[in-house]
Amino acid sequence: MIKREWYLQQIRPFIDKDLIKVIVGIRRSGKSTLLKQLIAEIKKRNVKDNQVIYLNFEDYRVREYKDSDALYAYLESQLVRDKKTYVFLDEIQEVEHFEYVVNSLHATQNVDIFITGSNSKMLSGEYATLLTGRYKSFHVFPFSFKELTMVYPHKDSKTLFNEYVQYGGFPILQSLDTDDQKRSTLRDLYDSVVIKDIVQRHRVSAVDALDKYISYLMNTVGSSFSAENIKNYFKSQGRVMSVETLYNYISYAKEVLLIYSAKRYDLKGKKLLSTNEKYFVNDHGLRATKFSNQKDIEKILENIVFFELLRRGYDVTVGTTGEKEVDFIASKNQHKAYFQVTYVMLEAQTKTREFASLNAIDDQFPKYVLSLDEFDFSHNGIVHKNLIDFLLES
Repeated sequence: MIKREWYLQQIRPFIDKDLIKVIVGIRRSGKSTLLKQLIAEIKKRNVKDNQVIYLNFEDYRVREYKDSDALYAYLESQLVRDKKTYVFLDEIQEVEHFEYVVNSLHATQNVDIFITGSNSKMLSGEYATLLTGRYKSFHVFPFSFKELTMVYPHKDSKTLFNEYVQYGGFPILQSLDTDDQKRSTLRDLYDSVVIKDIVQRHRVSAVDALDKYISYLMNTVGSSFSAENIKNYFKSQGRVMSVETLYNYISYAKEVLLIYSAKRYDLKGKKLLSTNEKYFVNDHGLRATKFSNQKDIEKILENIVFFELLRRGYDVTVGTTGEKEVDFIASKNQHKAYFQVTYVMLEAQTKTREFASLNAIDDQFPKYVLSLDEFDFSHNGIVHKNLIDFLLES
């Protein structure tokens, strides 16, 4: 169990602050481990065991507390009256109306509350309205490549990167020895997200159609999305799916944090575009349950960089300059950077293409080309970086 220092650094300043800490991430991304690491740190601050309450709502033994009234009664009975109590509620979305329990405790008791969930809607709708200004959110992803180098400190980075391309970074895989074990675990994880989190929650009857649609999205990561084109594709396969159904399915996949989207930004008109956004899969290891990541290395590298930028706290969009496209515009506060991602640039035509889109941008923000080349092709103010080196940066 490695210490997830990147996330701990973000959360530490908010311990004992009057804000509910909301930690969101796809199933098995390491949220429970992160909570346990936070508990261990808090106990080092002279906090006694009876001041800490931890409930994991995927644990069958706490099923009675999935009722919000029973949960509130239990938590209220466990509070230490003359000291602060630290409350950790793991996978809280399993409790209907949990937001009222959390809000009431926060408003009336001497508590510091940390909750986790695997549903993006925890930060939207009624819950967000109820807790406006009272919570701080943190997004957790499966292991980054840099974190994996900490798991395997003696493994060569190129060998490890090849394994990362193939299997992704879910923490649970790191305790497994064989390829078959890793593949079957990824399939089980995919099924738990799709079947349990989507099908059961939204009562989807056409499970096969949903699966094929998500498979289509995972196969086309980094490609522009058009509902009409996908509708026509399924029609050619003998399946009739309405545009409304397609949008519902993608909404469900985004809700359970399986799929993320990047809107397109017109760099000349300086505005977000409302059509043809791109989609990426939370961890490319899940894609390996359906397709060969090695064969589609260009797509996988783009997917890896997209989530690396999200980990680093950037808002990420896709840039357009006329007919040219910039893979990513990464924005944070007043800072902005542009990224092109490609496999290798051995051919002059590839170099010209990758640098041309960035050359068309007339501002002074940093511009990068990332590839697996080991030679430095930087020129004209555009920085070329080896992609593995980029992932290992601080």
